[in-house]
Amino acid sequence: MFESSELGHEISKAVYDAEVPKLREALLDAQYDLRSAKAFPVLIIIAGIEGAGKSEVVQTLNEWMDPRFIHTHGFLLPTDEEAQRPPMYRFWRALPPKGDIGIFFGSWYTVPMLARVLEQTDDHAFEHSIGVIRHLERMLHNEDVLILKFWLHISDKEQRKRLRRLEKDRDTRWRVTKVHKLLAERYETQIAVAEKILRETSTGEAPWIALDASDDRYRNLTVARVLHDAMRRRLDQPATAGLVTAAPVLPQVDNVKLLRDLDLSQRIEKDDYKKQLERYQQRFGRLVRSKKFRKRSLVLAFEGSDAAGKGGTIRRVAGALDARLYKVVPIAAPTEEERAQPYLWRFWRHMPGHRGIVIFDRTWYGRVLVERVEGFCSEADWMRAYDEINELEEQLTENGTVLCKFWLQISGDEQLHRFQEREQTGFKRFKITPEDWRNREKAGAYEQAVADMVDRTSTQLAPWTLVEANDKYFARVKVLRTICDALERVL
Repeated sequence: MFESSELGHEISKAVYDAEVPKLREALLDAQYDLRSAKAFPVLIIIAGIEGAGKSEVVQTLNEWMDPRFIHTHGFLLPTDEEAQRPPMYRFWRALPPKGDIGIFFGSWYTVPMLARVLEQTDDHAFEHSIGVIRHLERMLHNEDVLILKFWLHISDKEQRKRLRRLEKDRDTRWRVTKVHKLLAERYETQIAVAEKILRETSTGEAPWIALDASDDRYRNLTVARVLHDAMRRRLDQPATAGLVTAAPVLPQVDNVKLLRDLDLSQRIEKDDYKKQLERYQQRFGRLVRSKKFRKRSLVLAFEGSDAAGKGGTIRRVAGALDARLYKVVPIAAPTEEERAQPYLWRFWRHMPGHRGIVIFDRTWYGRVLVERVEGFCSEADWMRAYDEINELEEQLTENGTVLCKFWLQISGDEQLHRFQEREQTGFKRFKITPEDWRNREKAGAYEQAVADMVDRTSTQLAPWTLVEANDKYFARVKVLRTICDALERVL
């Protein structure tokens, strides 16, 4: 796979000096057009053999373009904070917004490749990492991110020569670490691992560009030309359709029964409610204070019909906890900052580390609910969201997060009663808006969207709990009991 990258491509100094000014001007023009359009971000991944000049390429790109709009991140091994979260967490936080360029020097490829070369992981884990990477890059492509991945290649002989040269100079010997030496000793193994991962992740939406890095001038010009041409094509041509990664949602008849068959008449008397509430709150508090929870985290996701009692239920859940241990994240319409990023970005950045608890009041399911029904996104966007959501939740649970998802359901009559009560009660009027009444008129569409959501995202790892919420006491107790049961299963 790397044969053409060992042919010794060279560019003379005269040609290089003549080409650089023209290329820099063209790059800057493309960068400012990108900045002006703010239609998509550019993500550049720099990888390759140690000693091939990765840091020099990063430095060159920052020198030849306006560095104010370039976000450069050098990813090493995860920090203690990052290690407490799913592996992709730190990369999500570093994604560039629309109109800007991000450079990842080290990326989601680094740890899986190192671990496999150093025999710290097996083939099964390596294949799983490849699958996660392909899923992420497909999702980023569908979110209009322009992904460019460069593999800088040099031969075994050239690498040894360069490392020796660096070691001889006291100003550069710090760059040759024990890991670099160990990887150099396992050059053939590294090439085999790199070939597999490049072959399996070089896709139409995120292809690899493997290039000969033995000549610095050829390397720098090639990377810059590829970057310029890719930006120019995307800027000058209409956007292509995204990849739909979910089966079509066919008209359903029967799946709404899972909502309609709920027994909404279930009730708890007030005295019994107080006893059960106290019992489950105490049980919940003990579970999250236990030693076994120190390596876990808890994410609670609340969705439901308007006026179903999410806020009151969240307050009772939070009432069992030390205020220092949890955070409530209310989700409304995305801000300008959030709209400049992939859809799931604003949720990823709130995911907790060990012992952390995050409660989402509305969630990432807004894309397949309100955005679907109200037409705020395309059909292709909400169709692929099911797959992307399942992948997000799988990464969370694989990392030790206990994830509980609740849909609070009330009847149409009960909703009407609560709407009217809110309008007539001074301190509750802020809870009712014209939008609530408009949503009520689309009850059938929302019912179908909820049923499809549960069908496609209630998995063994992250099942939905449907909560009969006509009686608020019953709903609050059921939610707390479900959380306690979920924690006890894993602790």
